[in-house]
Amino acid sequence: MGYIAELASELGMASWLLVTILVWTLGWKLVAMWKSAKRNHLVWFMVIAFFNTIGVLPILYIYVFSDLKDFKKKNLKEKKRKKSKKES
Repeated sequence: MGYIAELASELGMASWLLVTILVWTLGWKLVAMWKSAKRNHLVWFMVIAFFNTIGVLPILYIYVFSDLKDFKKKNLKEKKRKKSKKES
């Protein structure tokens, strides 16, 4: 914990705040990277891996961008199903 305390003092913040920020960022980053890998979104995986945004980019990916294609596919399938029912 000596390294973290030294780093926190150099940054001018409390050690507990630095640890909280690190845990917050790492948690969101790991979840977003896991979801992007699972969905074969290589570009998103690389962007999330290399850019540190204190959890903002991973949160956006998880709640907005990861489900966007699935949502569009679901709506398209639903429209096709309704169209085929009307034709029958």
